[in-house]
Amino acid sequence: MKDKDDAYWREKLTSDEYHVLRQKGTERAFTGEYWDTTDTGTYKCRGCGEVLFQSESKFDAGCGWPSFDRPVGDAAIAQERDTSYGMVRTEVLCQKCGGHLGHVFPDGPTETGLRYCINSLSIDLDKEG
Repeated sequence: MKDKDDAYWREKLTSDEYHVLRQKGTERAFTGEYWDTTDTGTYKCRGCGEVLFQSESKFDAGCGWPSFDRPVGDAAIAQERDTSYGMVRTEVLCQKCGGHLGHVFPDGPTETGLRYCINSLSIDLDKEG
């Protein structure tokens, strides 16, 4: 899916989804659909449907974005160094389509020590039941 052109993504995604997934945008804290959701299920990439996170790995980090302590597997996501806005961070991308998901930080409260801080606009919850 990484070979899809800009026209494909503009047709498939809403303007807000496009801004986050394809232009590496960020939704405002505490405004996204999933920041405080506790429903169980599977979180998939909103761009291509790839399974990324399970609800069991979601936790409230108090940051205003959905936070997870691990992806479903190492093959689900890619990571890149992000030096935008005068910071050094690790960007998280969908491995299948290359869509921007958010960032990962080494300050998580679980045994992984990680906090995947993800934009709601980049994921879609497939609820159980």
